[in-house]
Amino acid sequence: MAGPCSARLQGEAAAFTAALRTLVNNPQFSDVTFVVGREQQKVFAHRCVLACRCQAFQGMLSQGLVGSEDNPGSVPPQGPFILGNVQPEVFLAVIEFLYTNSVTLNSHIAAVTYGLADLQQHCLAFIEGCTAAVVRTQGFHELSDVVLARVLRSDRLAVDELDLVQAVREWAHVSSAVLERPVPEVAALPVQELRLPLLAPNELATLESHNQRDLLIPVESIAAAWRAHALRKGSGVPSHLCRPRRGTRPRDHHRHLDPHTK
Repeated sequence: MAGPCSARLQGEAAAFTAALRTLVNNPQFSDVTFVVGREQQKVFAHRCVLACRCQAFQGMLSQGLVGSEDNPGSVPPQGPFILGNVQPEVFLAVIEFLYTNSVTLNSHIAAVTYGLADLQQHCLAFIEGCTAAVVRTQGFHELSDVVLARVLRSDRLAVDELDLVQAVREWAHVSSAVLERPVPEVAALPVQELRLPLLAPNELATLESHNQRDLLIPVESIAAAWRAHALRKGSGVPSHLCRPRRGTRPRDHHRHLDPHTK
């Protein structure tokens, strides 16, 4: 005999998401508190949601938790957790994503945080869609070198390479002042992702002149770009550094770059 019939009833996803969004930063029934950023803004959350949605939070929240003798499974409210180096707006975006599997992004939330692959993809897609506006924001200047390097690996950035070099230069000077480290040191990782062979010879010459002031870009990288021009192809240069981005302005020499580049 066949087993009993069963069916799955699927509720309305939008209503479910809207209901969970009401819990974001809601002190009602909250059992964990974060104190975020220099502003020391309090953010209220619920351990069970954070722990089941994010392994990093699960590890953070499980430390030191014990039940009472009367109820071994009970867990008292925890915290607060101090997150002084995180922007409150970015942290709330993370929380919103964990609760609702969606997030509202704006030009101030240009960050990749907490190792959340889906959220990283959403953030990167936002940056790719309005790159020219994003690179002028304070949020862009506050990106870490690791995050900026990851952003610069994208082929879909909607900005020309010359403008991107200038944006990275401004980022490097801000980071240098904040971290009290030399510009070449703070920029070592991101500048490896700049696609210098895409620049025309006159642009590259101007860049080389400006570079003498702050040594932002290693001379080896500039020399490799000149070599690509001299050989009329991307010989000796990683192929992705010869590949135009979505926002790259066409230049005559692009047709001479590595033939395997699209």
